[in-house]
Amino acid sequence: MGSFSFGSGNAAQLARIPLHLLGALATKLIPRRADAWVFGCAIGIGEGALALWPHVASGGHPAVWLVDSAEDAADAARHGIPTARRDSLRGFWLTARARFAVVTHGAGDVNRYALDGAFLVQLWHGIPLKRIGLDSPVTARAPLPIPGLSRLVRAAYRRTQRRIRLIPAASHLVRGRLESAFGLDDARVPVTGEPRTDVLFDGDAVTRRERARDVIAGVVGDVGDRRLVLYAPTWRDGAADPAVPTEGQWEQILEVLDREDAVLLVRSHPLGAGDYRTQARGPRVRSLGSDLLPEVTPVLPGIDVLVTDYSSLVFDTALVPLPVVYLAPDEAEYAATRGFYGDYRAVAGPEVAADWSAATAQLATVLSDEGERSGRVERARALSRRVHAHRDGRSAERVYRAIVQSWERKRR
Repeated sequence: MGSFSFGSGNAAQLARIPLHLLGALATKLIPRRADAWVFGCAIGIGEGALALWPHVASGGHPAVWLVDSAEDAADAARHGIPTARRDSLRGFWLTARARFAVVTHGAGDVNRYALDGAFLVQLWHGIPLKRIGLDSPVTARAPLPIPGLSRLVRAAYRRTQRRIRLIPAASHLVRGRLESAFGLDDARVPVTGEPRTDVLFDGDAVTRRERARDVIAGVVGDVGDRRLVLYAPTWRDGAADPAVPTEGQWEQILEVLDREDAVLLVRSHPLGAGDYRTQARGPRVRSLGSDLLPEVTPVLPGIDVLVTDYSSLVFDTALVPLPVVYLAPDEAEYAATRGFYGDYRAVAGPEVAADWSAATAQLATVLSDEGERSGRVERARALSRRVHAHRDGRSAERVYRAIVQSWERKRR
């Protein structure tokens, strides 16, 4: 089973209401410093926040990254980034004093109780394919079946999202999704590109691939020149992962991996890891979980094929570009309970596998047939043209300019 659900998360949010009220009162009394910034990221020192950091630092602004572990503090130090503990009194003070707060997942990336009045920059962490935020029926799920509680949760969620002053969009298509999901007007959702994908344009293609393969080998062990298949299923709100292979399907997978000299890297969603028992499958199957590699985007150039269901990774890998095999055993149920932006098949195509047997057959063809691989790569390029208005590695620069310009307009 998954380790987190919207219901449990919303229960925690409701329990924190008194602290939010106290924080809101305190921030009315604490003056914000006009040029101060705080940064935070749920997965550590990474994502779009790390891409944006150099632009803020080079602008001469005092900035601090708020962390919740010694490991993240050490990682920040390697990047030359000063830190403070997010949930400490100092973390509260720094957030309360900062004019700008940068997050990648939610308000809890920084000190959530000191955000009232800050210019909140929500960089987000991927182009949504599945419905999110206010567009998703599960976002405001009540932790208990109490009349009116869902309305209270939804109102609290709307209040939190209204704090967002800017959230960058990859394109006008994505802009509409973000405006709807977060309840924002278009002035707060500029089409700048996603800073988190700038790393996919750092250096030439050969350098990016070599660098990515080195990182992967450092995490999973030597992979030589074998082709790498990344399997990355999405989160199902605390429900069991329906795509875990049976023993018979594992035999089929291993047969293809052996025949095509490939390695399967399993990356379950960090909030809902499935039981894949990779260590029992031998050297052809290895874990690349978020506990081992918190951020996967920088290593995508080292991957040869992506297998996924509804993950936003399909939009990231389209920038490489990579061929994709879609494995969605619960497509109809997921569409009914969570829903998609647009038509899922418009992204995935007609060849969605319902189980690992069908997915393995497709994977074998992609690995062995250059025509099939090329066709899927071209589909990825076409998808990239649809969802990415900028493909130049300068999105963080545009976001920084948009923040400064938005703040200057607000001050006038």
